[in-house]
Amino acid sequence: MDQIRLWLSGFIPGPMMVNSTERLRACCGALLGILLTGLVSHWALGPTAALPLLIAPMGASAVLLFGVPASPLAQPWSIIGGNLVAAVIGVACARWIPDPLFATSIAVSAAIGAMFALRCLHPPSGAVALTAVLGGPAVTGLGFHFVLAPVLLNSVLLLLVALLFNNATRRRYPHVAHADPGKLHQTKDQPSGRRVGFTQADLDYVLQQYNQVLDVSRDDLENLILQTELHAYQRRFGAITCADIMSRDVVSVEYGTSLEDAWALLLKHRIKALPVINSARRLIGIITQTDFMRQANLQVYTGFDQKLKQFIRRTTSTHSDKPEVVGQIMTSAVQSAEADAHIVELVQPLSDSGIHHIPIVDGQRRLVGMVTQSDMVAALYRGNANLTTP
Repeated sequence: MDQIRLWLSGFIPGPMMVNSTERLRACCGALLGILLTGLVSHWALGPTAALPLLIAPMGASAVLLFGVPASPLAQPWSIIGGNLVAAVIGVACARWIPDPLFATSIAVSAAIGAMFALRCLHPPSGAVALTAVLGGPAVTGLGFHFVLAPVLLNSVLLLLVALLFNNATRRRYPHVAHADPGKLHQTKDQPSGRRVGFTQADLDYVLQQYNQVLDVSRDDLENLILQTELHAYQRRFGAITCADIMSRDVVSVEYGTSLEDAWALLLKHRIKALPVINSARRLIGIITQTDFMRQANLQVYTGFDQKLKQFIRRTTSTHSDKPEVVGQIMTSAVQSAEADAHIVELVQPLSDSGIHHIPIVDGQRRLVGMVTQSDMVAALYRGNANLTTP
């Protein structure tokens, strides 16, 4: 009896871990997508067109494009390529196979095989193939024109709305794979964050053994596993925040600080980075030794000292093309963290993103501290020591 109950429980999926805002976002996206696709199709084809302005599979495509835009099945090539190849196959089967039952069966089967081969698997495309065979006289009478309108027209319009709506509502679409941090230093070594725990090869092996299509991209799956590990790590370590480990007496500069003075501060305090703040102490950038070297064209060591001195020395003339102040060479898109953030949030940027210093800010983005790689190493060591101490 328990086995039957367990088997029957598989008929009902688990709860969806999305909030009401995300559900409303998906519903609004589908509303706009179908409405605009229908209106533009009506305008393009004319009010007296014999063919349907919208085909039913667009409803299923809307579920994917707006409900699960991160899915590999919802990407641009999936909807365009999948719907096109399914339409072509469906029309061909309708024309050349007299029996509708055999025509639909072969059309859907062949469409799935073609989508696998072309890497454009899109579930609603199976319905496109079915519609091409069973759509009635208005559809079958179009022949291969059905592929262009309404299939291609509907698909392109719905995709354009999805591109605009998803990005406007902060959903990355199309779902581009995350940049590989292993290329940061142009070496064969794995990033430090990947030298412990599971590797990409481990994940590839497990996915190969699983041997089923997952409705989640490979890099998203890897990121979810890593985030789970970080959350478990945070739970074990307790609430160690950036405020607990940061340096508070931070040497900083302003936009108008001269390069010569900024370089002198780096040398005096034996540090490698200076946060850049405005008059209200709000963080507006960061300047590092690397910024000086890059701007001074120090790719080679010939005349290194002389080049650097010439670069930071103040120009006596009124007009000069040479940078003079910090604001001209600083990095504006500086990664920062809030003081109450858990230190586990800094692991990835400090280990794999080539960042060595992270300014810490308060709720008004005022500079309150700095966390370096050294601070993180010490904090993680002490946290681990506290866990293992009897």
